[in-house]
Amino acid sequence: MISIQNISKSYGGRDLFRDLTLRIGDRERVAVVGLNGSGKSTMMKMIAGFVDPDGGRIVRPRSATTGYLPQEIIGHRGLTLLDETRLAFNEILELHGRMEEISREIASRSASGDTASPEMEELILELGKIQHHIEHMEGYDIDVKVRQVLSGLGFRGTDFDRMTDEFSGGWQMRIELAKLLLREPAVLLLDEPTNHLDIQSLEWVESYLESYEGAVILVSHDRRFLDNIVDRVIVISLGRVTEYRGNYSAYLEQEKTRREILEAAYRNQQETLRRTKRFVERNRARKDRARQAQSRLKIMEKTEWIELEEEEDEMSFSFPEPPRAGRVVMTLQHVDKFYGTQAVFQDLSVAVERNDRIALLGVNGSGKSTLLRILAGLEPIQGGERVPGHRAVVSYYAQNQTEALDPGKTVLVTLEAVTTQESHGNLRTLLGCFLFRDEDVFKPVAVLSGGERNRLALARMLLTPANLLLLDEPTNHLDHRSKEVLKRALRSFPGACIIVSHDRDFLDTLVDKVWDFEEGALRVTHGTVDDYLNRYYRTAGESPMRLDAAGREVKDRTATHEEKARRRREAEKRQMRFRFLKPLRESLERVQQEIVSGERRKKDLEEIFADGKTYQDEKQARSATAEYREVTARLDTLYAEWAEIQEKIDAAEREG
Repeated sequence: MISIQNISKSYGGRDLFRDLTLRIGDRERVAVVGLNGSGKSTMMKMIAGFVDPDGGRIVRPRSATTGYLPQEIIGHRGLTLLDETRLAFNEILELHGRMEEISREIASRSASGDTASPEMEELILELGKIQHHIEHMEGYDIDVKVRQVLSGLGFRGTDFDRMTDEFSGGWQMRIELAKLLLREPAVLLLDEPTNHLDIQSLEWVESYLESYEGAVILVSHDRRFLDNIVDRVIVISLGRVTEYRGNYSAYLEQEKTRREILEAAYRNQQETLRRTKRFVERNRARKDRARQAQSRLKIMEKTEWIELEEEEDEMSFSFPEPPRAGRVVMTLQHVDKFYGTQAVFQDLSVAVERNDRIALLGVNGSGKSTLLRILAGLEPIQGGERVPGHRAVVSYYAQNQTEALDPGKTVLVTLEAVTTQESHGNLRTLLGCFLFRDEDVFKPVAVLSGGERNRLALARMLLTPANLLLLDEPTNHLDHRSKEVLKRALRSFPGACIIVSHDRDFLDTLVDKVWDFEEGALRVTHGTVDDYLNRYYRTAGESPMRLDAAGREVKDRTATHEEKARRRREAEKRQMRFRFLKPLRESLERVQQEIVSGERRKKDLEEIFADGKTYQDEKQARSATAEYREVTARLDTLYAEWAEIQEKIDAAEREG
């Protein structure tokens, strides 16, 4: 469908791409990954036609329409939500308008007795063509489609007639996403689409994209989202792309093996280079060896040298030791919260204990952020009481905290202002965890992007000793590696934390309790986020657990017969999957061992060739050459076998 042919692109003297070639086929689901600054968004914009390559070309069929959702906030003004979203069907709306004009003219001519003129016949013929065209484009169901997509993305019926000017930045991005999904372009390009979605909307988008007729290209730091959608991963590194079949988790496994093989080949090549240089230095002045030395120099000049992307050191940080709190860190008793006459919640009672790990979920607008601000003591309440526990110290992160940063200070000075004596030595490590490296730490806050400011505000908040952390979407601007660093730190945090997040992979294995709102009542699910989703959204199950007016939890009921049967079926599926994959994984491991052994023998033979004495014994030289050919051919076969087995494993994992 789309062919990228030998493109190159540079910014400020730095090459993003060099002779990059790629093909995107019909209905493919592709993830584009790479380090920050590697060129992911630039590639998306080039495919969409918003940025031109410096060299090469991108070939698209005329019918291959593209739709692009950028990271930057898009503003919509002057129309209601329904009318703005209907613009996705501009062509159909124009046809509807023309159809109404023709209908009025036909009615007018009929009233005056003109029923058989050539003009009347032309009007009737045109009306028939337009009606047929609208039917072909399913253009009579516009409002039904618009309402379905808007509802799936979390908009309520009461939102449909609101002016778009009233919606915040996150909801503005949802409006643009709705319009893109409704246009149904042949190639859908989504750059960080999950940042502004709650979990319910995220799952709806996943379901929608699974049946999407066109190709989908994604940039996302949400691992679970990528795992559930993509079947191919494109990695941008050092101006080139490497392709992997399978989802994101499969890519990580393949990349680990590829890196090991590449590093071994790199070491072999560097050793060969050192030996060749020594040989040339020793023999270039000798008459009997000068020709050999010159020959080896020419070989070196023609060799394509392996480049390794620099691997970053494993990074970690620890929270400063907080004061030890009592068993209950925070309590809300019979709290009422209103905005005007609109009740957010009433008679809400809840208690947070010292070691709680809580995910706070729910659709946008249900009151998650409001509850965090009340717990932080930043939001006024109209009834009830907020009661901090013994020695409770609260630390709160929300993305609008970037406004509190001093634009005149540098990144490093901003953190130095809040650091303690114990954690001062770890400042550079902490900044590295949040993607501020090298000279970045000396940038003034004033020149930072919105994402950089959010990361800095999060790092600043984490340096404050506290025993209750309140985190509102902490992962939105973090890459996979930074999220893992934060997740490990939170796992070992010796206090309580409540996290609002749509990132299921981040929350997985981190939280052991889920709170969410339903019609203003708080309900509790013990277990992981997946347990919560299975119970309330993916399967029909038991009634939700709630808190009573005193904040006591209503105990979980015994699972129904259907629930037990479902769990048994899932366990049987896992066992079948394990039995199927086990021999494939064993074969893969055998092939990998043979590859390592073959590479080792290949290296030994290359060392033999590098020794000039080898060629004094013609029989030995011929034997070594024959073996080298056999080893090389065997390695080619092994690499092909490895790829075939890995593809079978990937296919089995995708199909469950």
